[in-house]
Amino acid sequence: MGRKFVLLFTTLALAGAAFAVDSGPVLPDAAAQVARNKAVAGRVFEEIFNQGKFQVAEEVYAQDFVNHGLHRNYDLQEDQAAVHAEKKAFPDLKMSVLLMASEGDLVTAVWVFRGTHTGSGYDGLPPTGVKLELRGITVWRIVDGKIREEWTEFDELQAAQQFVTQLKWPLLGFLFVALILAWTFCRVILRLRRPQLARGTS
Repeated sequence: MGRKFVLLFTTLALAGAAFAVDSGPVLPDAAAQVARNKAVAGRVFEEIFNQGKFQVAEEVYAQDFVNHGLHRNYDLQEDQAAVHAEKKAFPDLKMSVLLMASEGDLVTAVWVFRGTHTGSGYDGLPPTGVKLELRGITVWRIVDGKIREEWTEFDELQAAQQFVTQLKWPLLGFLFVALILAWTFCRVILRLRRPQLARGTS
């Protein structure tokens, strides 16, 4: 009985050791994949947005990339056109990553967008000088080192509020000048028409 127990114990120990050896490399491979995916995501923020190296998109995005918008999807060309427009409108654009997490083929990043609107190309607005700061979140699906899908959310109302708040006094000044001009124009028209009205009644 004792020999059988020792034999059984030895067999189980060897099987367990063999299983541990077989399953051991899975964890380092998974950790390596997580690190690779985070590095790809990091390149988008640092190289494309912050440094303006738009050619990096060819290295990190898949050709069949899809950005899942709220109402419709955007392909790679449309997505990168938007990035170009943002960088043109905010030449000092800085994207800071606050938090990045990865699981399987998904990478999630919480980021902060900071920039000064000194260029044209942001929703058709002329340069305003507004300093914009937004926080958002992006989830990417990365397959074989390439970004295949994206989901991004940020508070667009907050962006609009920052524009209105910073442009409030210039807008009020513009409105005041427009009202004065309209009042002056009406007075001039009335003065010109007064003699005609007087002749018509006489």
